[in-house]
Amino acid sequence: MRIGIIEDDNLLRKALDTSLKNKGYITILAGSRKEAIKNIDSSVDLLIVDIGLPDGDGINLYQELQKNGRIPAIFLTAKDDEKDMLKAFDTGADDYVVKPFSIKVLLKRIEVVLKRKSNENIFMCGQVMLYSDRKQVFVGETEISLTLKEYQLLEYFIMNQNQVLTKEMIMENIWGIDSEFIDLNTISVMISRLKKKLNDSSNVISNVFGMGYRMGE
Repeated sequence: MRIGIIEDDNLLRKALDTSLKNKGYITILAGSRKEAIKNIDSSVDLLIVDIGLPDGDGINLYQELQKNGRIPAIFLTAKDDEKDMLKAFDTGADDYVVKPFSIKVLLKRIEVVLKRKSNENIFMCGQVMLYSDRKQVFVGETEISLTLKEYQLLEYFIMNQNQVLTKEMIMENIWGIDSEFIDLNTISVMISRLKKKLNDSSNVISNVFGMGYRMGE
């Protein structure tokens, strides 16, 4: 899961970054509105947004970041202001936390918000994360651009992790009735290209000699 942290307080931002990474989340950091616009997009699964940023209002920033799709958010503020709270919820906030707060409590709130979002189908293998509803693929924090066939191939692998898949099985599932017109060498070329795009230094897709291919750590 990818979480964007937009917080101008360096110590708090670092503490949130460390705590979230220790829980297995991938973090994207921003200390201002300008950095958030540059570094964060709608591919994140959750935003933690400080309302009082040095170069803008966190609530208005949240509206900007949602232009390409709804993003769950938890707002942070140094004051318990009812107007800010109501405005945040009207904008689509999922939760609201007043500073100072317990990191443990925030982590639990994050868990609750992400559970609400869990209807989305997300599949992982090592650093590879596939969002089937959005048709997006990430390796760590980097989004990978795939052709339709490459995406279908990766999806087939990741849905059948730790199973040996023969070239014939791959052809039947990716090309269907058109598989009789596809050369078996096409599979080898596609897998080689896919591994290169995934920066497959961990060999997450491996060749099982004389049998086929397998995806798994």
